[in-house]
This record gives sequence, C-alpha cells and structure tokens, in this order.
Amino acid sequence: MPSRAPRACGLCGGVHAHGERCPKAEARHKERKALSDKKRPSAKARGYTAEWARESKRFLAVFSSCRRCGAPATLVDHIKPHKGDKALFWDRRNWQPLCTSCHSGAKQSQERLSSKGA
Repeated sequence: MPSRAPRACGLCGGVHAHGERCPKAEARHKERKALSDKKRPSAKARGYTAEWARESKRFLAVFSSCRRCGAPATLVDHIKPHKGDKALFWDRRNWQPLCTSCHSGAKQSQERLSSKGA
C-alpha cells in the first residue's frame, strides 16, 4: 500500500515522513503542556475529593454503561463543564457515565472545539 509523501517542516526546515513528528515540534508541545499543567489547579482544588469518588462510584453502580458507545462506564463526566461552579459540579442531571476511551477522546475533542468557538 503506498504511503503519503514526506512533508517539509515549517518549524525546522527538515523533511519528515508522514506521521513522523518533528523533534522541535515535539519539544515545543511538551513545553506548552508542562506550562499549562503548572497553571491548572489540582484535582482536589477542582472538587474531585473523596466525597466525589464516593458519589461517582454510587452513580456508576446505577448507570453502568457508557452513554456514547454502550461499553462499561468507568467514570462520571460532567455534560456541561462546571468550570468551578459547585452547584453545577454536584448537579446529578449534569452527570453522565462514560468509558475512558469516549471521555479521553471524543468528549475532550468536543470540549476543546466548543471552547475555541466561545
């Protein structure tokens, strides 16, 4: 099966095979991520406490299938991002069961796209 042609990199000026990431781009990505992680409050500061762990476990005992794909749900997701709003955080109508794959993939992509448009 033919592969795609290599591409010229606008960052380093080198040529990279399709799917290969430029080492400079990779380093830049890691720096941005590290900086973003430093600015982000801890999980506890965002409300994910022992109480949340208890309540989400109870929720998953009742709603055990992923809302998106039907696989076994592994975590409770906030349908509308709470962004620190405690009332919205604890509103069970704003909770949905998701598998890790759906939460980490499609849901996060959807949130990133909607935050860019806002």
